[in-house]
Amino acid sequence: MKIAFVGGGTMAEALMGGVLSAKLARPDEISVGEPVKLRREYLAEKFGVDTHAENDAAVAGADLVLLAIKPQDLPAVAQGLKKQLKPNQAALSIIAGAKMSTLMEGLGHSAIIRVMPNTPAQIGYGMSMWTCTPQVDPAQRALTQSILATVGQEIYVDDEKYLDMATALSASGPAYVFLFIEALIDAGVYVGLPRDMARTLALQTVYGSTKLVMETGKHPAELKDMVVSPGGTTAEGLQVLERGGVPATVVEAVNAAYQKSIKLGHE
Repeated sequence: MKIAFVGGGTMAEALMGGVLSAKLARPDEISVGEPVKLRREYLAEKFGVDTHAENDAAVAGADLVLLAIKPQDLPAVAQGLKKQLKPNQAALSIIAGAKMSTLMEGLGHSAIIRVMPNTPAQIGYGMSMWTCTPQVDPAQRALTQSILATVGQEIYVDDEKYLDMATALSASGPAYVFLFIEALIDAGVYVGLPRDMARTLALQTVYGSTKLVMETGKHPAELKDMVVSPGGTTAEGLQVLERGGVPATVVEAVNAAYQKSIKLGHE
């Protein structure tokens, strides 16, 4: 199948790399519409794909048209592509906050796939949630699933409402985790560790803890209890986190991001 990318940014690059590594398409089956000349040259040199300054040239003949642009650029890009897409083409959007109805109306097209990925996709450890309209055929759905699997895990849902929830949890989530890691490193420095040592301890602790949850399948609360000794250091530290309202604040943060995602979708 031929794949066209509208926008050649970081996420498009990650997906392009995944597609080529998994041999889902050859370089000559991938085209990119990208207005920045230096970016076009970079992608052409790195992947050997066809690049174009104009989107209509990039999408011509593609089975799947992947929209990887900024939300503020959608109206202009959609207007340029309106009536360009053929009935046998599917448009896949990774544009944050862009609803299926907005995409269908803007593009004048009914075969729409909406994906909410996250930034760890750049290194093959992403989390993507996606849905699509009934007009997307089985082959295009299978290709979408395969593409997303090249950059991490993927979950398909029938109801679009879950994508706003995924936006708040998995798409925004890396920023929450980075904030916690930063705080752990600073805490290590505060108690007297050299910064490089604190960084190594914090990163491996977060990584190892995540792997332990994933590989054992145990509930995080059960694994947490395995670390806590009665009257010990961990119990003391957890009491401070509980008194500070950290668990409740995390819930509030995800909910705030969720409400913002809904609001953006209606603007």
